[in-house]
Amino acid sequence: MDAMTLLHERNSMGKLMGPAPERQQLDALYRAALRAPDHKELMPWRFIEFSGDGIDRLGDLFAEAEYQANPHIDEAKLDAIRNKPKRAPMIIAVIAKVVPDQPKVPRIEQLLSAGCAAHGILLAAHAQGLGAMWRTGSFAFDKVVRQGLGLCENDEIVAFIYLGQPGGRLKRLPEHDPADFVERWD
Repeated sequence: MDAMTLLHERNSMGKLMGPAPERQQLDALYRAALRAPDHKELMPWRFIEFSGDGIDRLGDLFAEAEYQANPHIDEAKLDAIRNKPKRAPMIIAVIAKVVPDQPKVPRIEQLLSAGCAAHGILLAAHAQGLGAMWRTGSFAFDKVVRQGLGLCENDEIVAFIYLGQPGGRLKRLPEHDPADFVERWD
């Protein structure tokens, strides 16, 4: 697949199944992520892989976060939350490791750099025929989840990327006219 086709056709795959990506495929995903724009070479990112029992542990962490926020939640709703990570055989959490006090590289630029790393993972997954879906959701901002993942004060979860084999058809994406989004100052 050539680069322009990849950029024009990348699509999210909501239905994913096993097996999880192989180590060689994951290496390609991370190599793509590490090419994200990175002013001053701060490398403001890290990645946490969840598969196998790690998926269950992430689900337990999500359920604990929900229970802490709402102690009166019923068990069926907690089970549904606990099962959310099981929508894929692997999840990669993309963490922005913001380096504070960088006057030439503000926090927002570091967060965007981590977001570009996440996008690199999505592109590399699509290029290899894998299915991927960028999910964030409220758990990315929850203190119980942050603590459970060992995040530091300046760290931010920018994505939970669900990965696996495509389990359905790609949805048809609408074509947009770039002119609708571009303002020109000639």
